[in-house]
Amino acid sequence: MSRMARTLTLEIPIAGMDCVECTQHVRQALVNLPGVESAEVFLASEKAILRLDPAQVNLAVIRQVVEGAGYSVAQKAQQEVTAVTRQGWPAFSHRVNRLIPIGFGLVIVIVVVGEWLGVFENLNHLISWPFWVAAVLVIGYPIFGNVVRAAWRRQVTSHTLMTLGVLAALVVGEWMTAVVVVLLMRAGDAIENFTAGRTRRAVRDLTALAPQTARVERDGQEMVIPVGQVQVGEMVIVRPGDKLPVDGVVHDGYATINQAAITGEAMPVEVGPGDKVFAATLASLGSLRVRATQVGADTTFGRIVKLVEEAEAHRADVQRFADRFTRYYLPVVVTVAALTLLIGRDPLAMAAVLVVACSCSIALATPIAMLASIGAAAKQGLLIKGGKYLELLAQADVLLIDKTGTVTLGQPMVTDVIALNGQNEDELLALVAAVEQYSEHPVAAAVRGAARHRHLKIVESRHFQAIPGLGVRAAVNGKTITVGNRRLIEKDEGGRMKDERLNGQLSFIVDKLESEGKTLLLVAEDDTLTGLVAVSDTLRSEAPAALSRLRQLGIRRIELLTGDHDRSAAALSAALGIDYRANLLPEDKIAIVRDYQAQGHRVIMVGDGVNDAPALAQADVGMAMGAAGTDVALEAAHVALMREDWSLVPELIQIARRTMGVVKMNLGFTAVYNVVGISLAALGIMPPVLAAAAQSLPDLGILANSSRLLKQTVKSNE
Repeated sequence: MSRMARTLTLEIPIAGMDCVECTQHVRQALVNLPGVESAEVFLASEKAILRLDPAQVNLAVIRQVVEGAGYSVAQKAQQEVTAVTRQGWPAFSHRVNRLIPIGFGLVIVIVVVGEWLGVFENLNHLISWPFWVAAVLVIGYPIFGNVVRAAWRRQVTSHTLMTLGVLAALVVGEWMTAVVVVLLMRAGDAIENFTAGRTRRAVRDLTALAPQTARVERDGQEMVIPVGQVQVGEMVIVRPGDKLPVDGVVHDGYATINQAAITGEAMPVEVGPGDKVFAATLASLGSLRVRATQVGADTTFGRIVKLVEEAEAHRADVQRFADRFTRYYLPVVVTVAALTLLIGRDPLAMAAVLVVACSCSIALATPIAMLASIGAAAKQGLLIKGGKYLELLAQADVLLIDKTGTVTLGQPMVTDVIALNGQNEDELLALVAAVEQYSEHPVAAAVRGAARHRHLKIVESRHFQAIPGLGVRAAVNGKTITVGNRRLIEKDEGGRMKDERLNGQLSFIVDKLESEGKTLLLVAEDDTLTGLVAVSDTLRSEAPAALSRLRQLGIRRIELLTGDHDRSAAALSAALGIDYRANLLPEDKIAIVRDYQAQGHRVIMVGDGVNDAPALAQADVGMAMGAAGTDVALEAAHVALMREDWSLVPELIQIARRTMGVVKMNLGFTAVYNVVGISLAALGIMPPVLAAAAQSLPDLGILANSSRLLKQTVKSNE
């Protein structure tokens, strides 16, 4: 069996993680297992995704390794219970979360006053040392256990430093100080847990939008079942006020649907037979019977949640810098503590240095802000696949735009049908529709729509072939029919279009249609040009204003890239006031992206995600317009706009820049705070008790600063 065949992707829930450092420990433990090819661990969604060889490693071994790292593999049943009861939890959790900072502030005040009045020193003399040592061990057992396990794996954590500080206090007889430090360490862990909980909030708010049950027809009976039991192809009943449990196609009925869970747009849409509908959207003013096409994690909403949960895997460069900084920061702190002891001969000052050094806040500074923005954006129909792309969006200075379905409405209409060689217009249009019946391109949809409007019979075609950037080809009634642009027809074997077929009156008509900005489909039957079809699209009304705003944001270069002919591209680009390149193949677009990147530019490529997926993938940030229900777009793009609105593009860039501003503030605040804190501790100005109280304050500062991003709203022109 090949290696490819042995590889399995496994997703497991991890319990007990409350900081970024925790995810690093779990990941390191997992990747060291024989048979594990890769592992990604996510704090926000509390899970790990592994690629492994099931012949070498199993779930029992994984559970043992995770537990050895100080965490646990949660039971799936527990997750399901949590999902069902989560709706009642947020309100209570929110009230408790509001009390945590207040309570912590009171503790700090008590500690400061107690230290100033000498209460701790008096208690130190009144109660014998065995009591204090026992108290330290009992209160600090969870922390000390994690430190020992980390040491066994040759890892140093922020708790390692603080534990050394506690030991130093015990060695010099500061029993009460050691107890207070341990208490504040536990309180600090509660603050980090609280901070991590706020990080998860965006994802949990998103998952809370999903329905838990579905009403289906089975054996002629209508029944309510858990949403996870719905099968593809089943008929789902949707009543007014119900959330749709599946993606599907309306079989019968009419209703008004609020699609905010998918597109972020609160304006409802009317749906009826044949229309697509999505899971987690809300029905009102009507009932529907929907044939399920995608269920569970395969629905558009399920894929959005999954991508948001896994956004941590695409970490920004600034986050990698913070991770590297943390690795070097801890040894530096140990060195400063050792020098403090050697030079000042003050064990308590050394202990204070070890206690006040807060590496967790450095690790939290970036992901807290990134995930807050990603979660807030997802609830408004903007899917960002990771902090990496937020950072690149903030740096972007070149914007490349696809034409059809992106800067135009993507709903072209057939305007002209010109038949040659004795055919009439209807015969030619029916022939083109037969060839185009399997194409996903908007122009093909326009041709099929025009044929249906004329009530033409579309015969079955065979051997369909899509030729990227050129057109399509298929066999119809035993003949090879080619439909595409000039280059495709000219490339046909034996083609002499330039010399014989496209001349005289027809050449004049072609030039006229192209000068009007229309897209031409030339039709060849075997080796004979039989006619042409002209298609015209409409410019999106909000696009010019959005492009103007992008220039104000510092996007230096904006270009239209299209496979369409030069005249059509020129007419559209003139309306937008931008440059263009026409007659491009997909590989030409990729080459243009690479050329800009080679010049040091950060490139955004905006497309519909279907026929321009390679260019989207090559760009620094590939942005798919109107990606709802489009699997290809969700996979290919780094950023997906679930609704078709150009005003979202400058909004996204502003979100990215705002997020990076918060990240830089977080990192700057943490750096200054740690330098000042370590300096005061090394000089003996800050005793260990105050150092313990102070070490969690950066977490609260980062949380307060990053929480602003959870409240971001996106303006829309729709």
